[in-house]
Amino acid sequence: MLLLTNDDGYDAPGLLALRRACDGLGDSRVIAPLTAQSGCGHRVTTHETLEVSTHENGVLAVSGTPADCVRLAIDHLAPDVAWVLAGVNAGGNLGTDVFHSGTVAAVREGVIHGLPGIAVSHYIARGRSIDWERAARWTHEVLHDLLARPWRPGTFWNVNLPHPAPGAADPDIVFCPLDPSPLPLRYEVEPGRALYRGDYQQRPRRDDGDVAVCFGGGIAVSLVRVFDADLDGTVGGLSG
Repeated sequence: MLLLTNDDGYDAPGLLALRRACDGLGDSRVIAPLTAQSGCGHRVTTHETLEVSTHENGVLAVSGTPADCVRLAIDHLAPDVAWVLAGVNAGGNLGTDVFHSGTVAAVREGVIHGLPGIAVSHYIARGRSIDWERAARWTHEVLHDLLARPWRPGTFWNVNLPHPAPGAADPDIVFCPLDPSPLPLRYEVEPGRALYRGDYQQRPRRDDGDVAVCFGGGIAVSLVRVFDADLDGTVGGLSG
Protein backbone atom coordinates (compact mmCIF):
# COMPACT_ATOMS: atom_id res chain seq x y z
CA MET A 1 0.00 0.00 0.00
CA LEU A 2 1.30 3.44 -0.97
CA LEU A 3 0.37 6.21 1.46
CA LEU A 4 0.01 9.55 -0.36
CA THR A 5 0.14 12.81 1.55
CA ASN A 6 1.39 16.37 1.24
CA ASP A 7 1.65 19.71 3.06
CA ASP A 8 -0.47 21.80 0.65
CA GLY A 9 -3.79 20.30 1.71
CA TYR A 10 -5.95 17.35 0.63
CA ASP A 11 -7.39 19.21 -2.39
CA ALA A 12 -4.11 20.61 -3.77
CA PRO A 13 -3.36 20.05 -7.48
CA GLY A 14 0.04 18.63 -6.61
CA LEU A 15 -1.56 15.81 -4.65
CA LEU A 16 -3.77 14.99 -7.61
CA ALA A 17 -0.64 14.93 -9.77
CA LEU A 18 0.95 12.47 -7.32
CA ARG A 19 -2.12 10.24 -7.50
CA ARG A 20 -1.86 10.22 -11.30
CA ALA A 21 1.85 9.49 -11.07
CA CYS A 22 1.10 6.39 -8.98
CA ASP A 23 -1.16 4.83 -11.61
CA GLY A 24 0.05 1.29 -12.20
CA LEU A 25 2.51 1.36 -9.30
CA GLY A 26 0.30 -0.28 -6.68
CA ASP A 27 -2.68 0.32 -4.42
CA SER A 28 -2.70 3.73 -2.75
CA ARG A 29 -4.51 5.60 0.02
CA VAL A 30 -4.66 9.40 0.34
CA ILE A 31 -4.45 10.84 3.86
CA ALA A 32 -3.51 14.52 3.82
CA PRO A 33 -3.88 17.71 5.87
CA LEU A 34 -7.24 19.45 5.84
CA THR A 35 -5.56 22.83 5.29
CA ALA A 36 -2.23 24.00 3.89
CA GLN A 37 0.67 23.31 6.25
CA SER A 38 3.57 24.51 4.12
CA GLY A 39 6.76 25.15 6.08
CA CYS A 40 5.46 23.49 9.26
CA GLY A 41 8.47 21.19 9.47
CA HIS A 42 8.17 18.09 11.63
CA ARG A 43 5.56 19.47 14.01
CA VAL A 44 3.17 16.89 15.48
CA THR A 45 -0.05 17.26 17.44
CA THR A 46 -0.08 15.60 20.85
CA HIS A 47 -2.30 17.70 23.10
CA GLU A 48 -5.22 18.49 20.78
CA THR A 49 -7.86 16.29 19.18
CA LEU A 50 -7.28 15.50 15.51
CA GLU A 51 -10.39 15.37 13.35
CA VAL A 52 -10.60 13.14 10.28
CA SER A 53 -13.09 13.77 7.48
CA THR A 54 -13.83 11.76 4.33
CA HIS A 55 -13.93 13.44 0.93
CA GLU A 56 -14.38 12.52 -2.73
CA ASN A 57 -12.75 9.24 -3.87
CA GLY A 58 -12.17 8.16 -0.29
CA VAL A 59 -9.61 10.87 0.46
CA LEU A 60 -9.13 11.39 4.20
CA ALA A 61 -8.37 14.88 5.48
CA VAL A 62 -6.74 15.33 8.89
CA SER A 63 -6.90 18.54 10.93
CA GLY A 64 -3.17 18.40 11.57
CA THR A 65 0.24 18.34 9.98
CA PRO A 66 1.75 16.03 7.35
CA ALA A 67 3.59 14.14 10.09
CA ASP A 68 0.27 13.75 11.94
CA CYS A 69 -1.23 12.19 8.81
CA VAL A 70 1.52 9.59 8.63
CA ARG A 71 1.31 8.82 12.33
CA LEU A 72 -2.46 8.28 12.16
CA ALA A 73 -2.10 6.18 9.03
CA ILE A 74 0.45 3.86 10.61
CA ASP A 75 -1.53 3.59 13.84
CA HIS A 76 -4.94 2.73 12.39
CA LEU A 77 -6.07 4.54 9.22
CA ALA A 78 -3.81 2.55 6.86
CA PRO A 79 -1.80 0.08 8.96
CA ASP A 80 -0.77 -1.90 5.87
CA VAL A 81 1.18 1.03 4.41
CA ALA A 82 4.47 -0.03 2.81
CA TRP A 83 5.72 3.30 1.40
CA VAL A 84 5.12 6.95 2.28
CA LEU A 85 4.97 9.27 -0.73
CA ALA A 86 4.59 13.01 -0.20
CA GLY A 87 3.97 15.76 -2.74
CA VAL A 88 3.94 16.98 -5.32
CA ASN A 89 4.80 20.14 -3.40
CA ALA A 90 4.18 23.47 -5.16
CA GLY A 91 7.69 24.85 -4.66
CA GLY A 92 11.15 23.39 -4.28
CA ASN A 93 12.41 21.55 -1.22
CA LEU A 94 16.08 21.66 -2.03
CA GLY A 95 19.14 21.45 0.18
CA THR A 96 18.52 22.82 3.65
CA ASP A 97 14.80 23.24 2.85
CA VAL A 98 14.37 19.64 4.03
CA PHE A 99 14.60 20.84 7.65
CA HIS A 100 11.52 23.07 7.49
CA SER A 101 9.50 21.29 4.82
CA GLY A 102 6.24 19.65 5.86
CA THR A 103 6.38 17.53 2.70
CA VAL A 104 9.74 16.08 3.67
CA ALA A 105 8.69 15.70 7.32
CA ALA A 106 5.90 13.34 6.29
CA VAL A 107 8.38 11.00 4.65
CA ARG A 108 10.86 11.36 7.51
CA GLU A 109 8.13 10.36 9.97
CA GLY A 110 7.63 7.18 7.98
CA VAL A 111 11.35 6.41 8.11
CA ILE A 112 11.30 6.78 11.90
CA HIS A 113 8.66 4.06 11.97
CA GLY A 114 10.57 1.76 9.64
CA LEU A 115 8.99 2.69 6.32
CA PRO A 116 10.70 3.80 3.11
CA GLY A 117 9.57 7.03 1.52
CA ILE A 118 9.90 9.53 -1.30
CA ALA A 119 9.26 13.28 -1.10
CA VAL A 120 8.55 15.02 -4.42
CA SER A 121 8.56 18.78 -4.93
CA HIS A 122 8.37 21.09 -7.95
CA TYR A 123 10.64 24.11 -8.11
CA ILE A 124 8.81 27.20 -9.42
CA ALA A 125 10.68 29.49 -11.78
CA ARG A 126 9.74 33.14 -11.43
CA GLY A 127 6.95 34.10 -13.82
CA ARG A 128 5.91 30.52 -14.72
CA SER A 129 3.02 28.33 -13.63
CA ILE A 130 3.31 24.60 -13.00
CA ASP A 131 2.16 22.19 -15.70
CA TRP A 132 0.77 19.50 -13.38
CA GLU A 133 0.19 16.98 -16.16
CA ARG A 134 3.84 17.20 -17.10
CA ALA A 135 4.84 17.00 -13.44
CA ALA A 136 2.78 13.82 -13.00
CA ARG A 137 4.49 12.21 -15.98
CA TRP A 138 7.97 13.03 -14.70
CA THR A 139 7.05 11.89 -11.20
CA HIS A 140 5.76 8.56 -12.49
CA GLU A 141 9.10 7.90 -14.18
CA VAL A 142 11.05 8.69 -11.01
CA LEU A 143 8.75 6.67 -8.75
CA HIS A 144 8.88 3.67 -11.08
CA ASP A 145 12.66 3.66 -10.67
CA LEU A 146 12.92 4.39 -6.94
CA LEU A 147 10.17 2.03 -5.78
CA ALA A 148 12.04 -0.86 -7.40
CA ARG A 149 15.31 -0.13 -5.61
CA PRO A 150 16.28 -1.87 -2.36
CA TRP A 151 15.71 0.36 0.65
CA ARG A 152 18.37 1.16 3.21
CA PRO A 153 16.65 1.65 6.62
CA GLY A 154 17.12 5.14 8.02
CA THR A 155 17.03 6.83 4.61
CA PHE A 156 14.55 8.38 2.17
CA TRP A 157 14.59 9.91 -1.30
CA ASN A 158 14.11 13.64 -1.85
CA VAL A 159 13.10 14.54 -5.41
CA ASN A 160 12.88 18.01 -6.94
CA LEU A 161 11.40 18.60 -10.38
CA PRO A 162 12.80 21.53 -12.41
CA HIS A 163 10.72 24.20 -14.15
CA PRO A 164 11.79 24.50 -17.78
CA ALA A 165 9.92 26.58 -20.32
CA PRO A 166 6.74 25.16 -21.85
CA GLY A 167 7.50 22.71 -24.66
CA ALA A 168 11.06 22.04 -23.48
CA ALA A 169 12.49 18.51 -23.70
CA ASP A 170 11.94 16.22 -20.74
CA PRO A 171 14.69 16.63 -18.13
CA ASP A 172 17.31 14.08 -17.18
CA ILE A 173 17.14 12.37 -13.78
CA VAL A 174 20.29 13.23 -11.84
CA PHE A 175 21.30 11.58 -8.56
CA CYS A 176 23.09 14.15 -6.43
CA PRO A 177 23.70 15.12 -2.79
CA LEU A 178 21.76 17.75 -0.86
CA ASP A 179 23.39 21.16 -1.04
CA PRO A 180 24.30 22.28 2.51
CA SER A 181 24.43 25.98 1.59
CA PRO A 182 22.16 28.10 3.82
CA LEU A 183 19.30 30.14 2.47
CA PRO A 184 20.07 33.87 2.20
CA LEU A 185 19.27 35.82 5.35
CA ARG A 186 17.71 39.12 4.39
CA TYR A 187 14.88 40.75 6.30
CA GLU A 188 12.91 43.92 5.81
CA VAL A 189 13.16 45.35 9.30
CA GLU A 190 10.98 47.97 10.96
CA PRO A 191 10.80 48.84 14.66
CA GLY A 192 9.54 45.70 16.39
CA ARG A 193 8.90 43.86 13.08
CA ALA A 194 10.78 41.82 10.49
CA LEU A 195 9.67 40.31 7.16
CA TYR A 196 11.81 37.76 5.33
CA ARG A 197 12.88 38.98 1.90
CA GLY A 198 15.48 36.42 0.86
CA ASP A 199 15.57 35.58 -2.87
CA TYR A 200 15.07 31.82 -3.32
CA GLN A 201 16.23 31.88 -6.94
CA GLN A 202 19.50 33.57 -5.95
CA ARG A 203 20.33 31.19 -3.11
CA PRO A 204 23.96 30.04 -2.93
CA ARG A 205 24.73 26.64 -4.40
CA ARG A 206 27.44 24.10 -5.04
CA ASP A 207 28.02 22.81 -8.54
CA ASP A 208 27.38 19.16 -7.65
CA GLY A 209 24.41 19.69 -5.30
CA ASP A 210 20.68 19.36 -5.80
CA VAL A 211 20.09 23.12 -6.00
CA ALA A 212 22.39 23.52 -9.00
CA VAL A 213 21.00 20.39 -10.67
CA CYS A 214 17.36 21.48 -10.33
CA PHE A 215 17.97 25.13 -11.20
CA GLY A 216 19.96 23.88 -14.18
CA GLY A 217 17.00 21.91 -15.55
CA GLY A 218 17.51 18.40 -14.17
CA ILE A 219 15.34 16.28 -11.89
CA ALA A 220 17.38 16.25 -8.68
CA VAL A 221 17.16 12.99 -6.72
CA SER A 222 18.95 12.87 -3.36
CA LEU A 223 19.28 10.07 -0.84
CA VAL A 224 18.83 11.57 2.63
CA ARG A 225 19.93 9.83 5.82
CA VAL A 226 17.79 10.33 8.91
CA PHE A 227 19.82 7.99 11.12
CA ASP A 228 22.22 5.08 10.92
CA ALA A 229 20.53 1.73 11.34
CA ASP A 230 22.05 -1.68 11.99
CA LEU A 231 20.97 -4.60 9.84
CA ASP A 232 18.35 -5.56 12.43
CA GLY A 233 16.82 -2.09 12.19
CA THR A 234 18.02 -0.74 15.53
CA VAL A 235 19.29 2.81 15.65
CA GLY A 236 23.06 2.96 15.61
CA GLY A 237 23.45 6.70 15.98
CA LEU A 238 21.94 9.93 14.74
CA SER A 239 23.45 11.61 11.74
CA GLY A 240 24.50 15.22 11.84
